[in-house]
Amino acid sequence: MVHRQLLILFAAFCFSGTALADAPQAVEHDAVFKDFRFASGETLPELRIHYRTFGTPQRDAGGKVSNAVLILHGTGGSGAQFIRPEFSGELFGAGQLLDASRYFLILPDGIGHGNSSKPSDGLRSKFPHYGYRDMVEAQYKLLTETLGVNHLRLVMGTSMGGMQTWMWGEQHPEFMDALMPLASVPSQISGRNRVWRRIIIDAIRNDPQWQGGNYTVQPPSLRTTEQMLFFMSSNAVLRQQQMPDLAQADAALDAAVAISMKTADANDTLYFMDASRDYDPGPLLEKIRAPLIAVNSADDLINPPEIGVLEREVKRVPGARMVMVKQSEVTRGHGTHTVAIVWKPWLRQLLTSTQRD
Repeated sequence: MVHRQLLILFAAFCFSGTALADAPQAVEHDAVFKDFRFASGETLPELRIHYRTFGTPQRDAGGKVSNAVLILHGTGGSGAQFIRPEFSGELFGAGQLLDASRYFLILPDGIGHGNSSKPSDGLRSKFPHYGYRDMVEAQYKLLTETLGVNHLRLVMGTSMGGMQTWMWGEQHPEFMDALMPLASVPSQISGRNRVWRRIIIDAIRNDPQWQGGNYTVQPPSLRTTEQMLFFMSSNAVLRQQQMPDLAQADAALDAAVAISMKTADANDTLYFMDASRDYDPGPLLEKIRAPLIAVNSADDLINPPEIGVLEREVKRVPGARMVMVKQSEVTRGHGTHTVAIVWKPWLRQLLTSTQRD
């Protein structure tokens, strides 16, 4: 969630890791699926899924791919958000946990995001109303039909991608060795989490200048939307340090919104905020079979620990465990999900415990 805003916040901090110039380079492609049918019954003659890969798939003696890792981004982001020092620089380099010379890393742009098919391509409000189930189905088709991947070593994701990681475990329980959802809870969007999303959705839909999606310039509500995304993206302590007086708070907000407005689109935003409407993994949690470690941070405004949802629901998943990272000088609220140095010890545990001989 709120990845455009997090790009600005992370620029102020340095993390250990391989410099991007020395890091493995991604290969980018598009997969096109003809007559893709959405859960709503709508269809798209051609659904384009853009994706990045690192490394090469390897197969065991039985033909099963043994080293593929699917990494899923959050709302408003894309696979590109992971190619930065605090994520790929901590994980993808030589000798690191997801060394690209050993693993086949797959970073798709979800439907409605990045360079994948989205409303702003031209269909606007006539674009099919996709949900998370459609996004997971497109990811599955990408793996099995385009990349020939019949098994995953690991599924991991951040925020929306974390929610889809839970869904992967339910919908394809034998397809992966391990699951690591970050900054998410395995229950229907509700409470304050639903409220702030509705504020964004209603602001756009009720804006006369949105014109039912047929605007010629971005409606004013888009600025309000970007302000709300900025508000939700970090923790109060860090924000106070960064913006210790009124003038600096206004300047930081204005700067962040000005950057995000350069690429934001009201229809795209409306669609990806509404896509979470079909997210409800709760009834099927017992179907998950792969070992799972869920990681949240205590300063996450979107999934705060005091609601107790993750602690309660993870007990229903056989063998699963959860980690609640304490707030510290390196946590970034909800954005902690992209700061690998915080949670990679548990990724190491997960990979080690599920390593096959």
